Amino acid sequence: MNKIFILSKRKKLETIYKQYPNAKIIDLTSKSDLPWIKFSPFYPHGNIPVIDSPEYFSQSVEGIWQGFKVFEREDIDLSKFNITNMKGIKRTIKRCGEIIGHRKGVNSREILGYQEARLKIYLPAYRFVLKNCLIDEIKDLKSKLNDSDLVFLDYETNADIYNLTKPLSHASLIARYLDN
Repeated sequence: MNKIFILSKRKKLETIYKQYPNAKIIDLTSKSDLPWIKFSPFYPHGNIPVIDSPEYFSQSVEGIWQGFKVFEREDIDLSKFNITNMKGIKRTIKRCGEIIGHRKGVNSREILGYQEARLKIYLPAYRFVLKNCLIDEIKDLKSKLNDSDLVFLDYETNADIYNLTKPLSHASLIARYLDN
């Protein structure tokens, strides 16, 4: 069976080609081209259900993640759900103060810690996109995986959902999804 490797987009392509000469290299970042850019959490698929907020939908997974962040100087920001140009989604510590956590829902008072938010907000939202918005692209990746190894390029390479020291690689979630 062929394998999937997750590598940093920052790595030189010639190095990757030397290391994986028979693999297909697929850039899954927000800087890639169609159709692969659609796997970026920033991509505006639209109509992504917002967790524990039945009347709300987001354009992107990242919109939900950033919108639910609660900082010491700023609460949730519902405007992040509506961003369609993949710009201005991130909210920073520099501007908003330290992160307190992620609100569990639009009208919830409960604030989740980082691990719980990853499990209850980010993963379900991204899984929704994989299952409902990327059906043809998933079929294409499965077909490519039948033919050869795949190298997924991502800015993050942390594949451990419980490792909170680094951001999670969405490419690793795609690899898991392809592996069922």
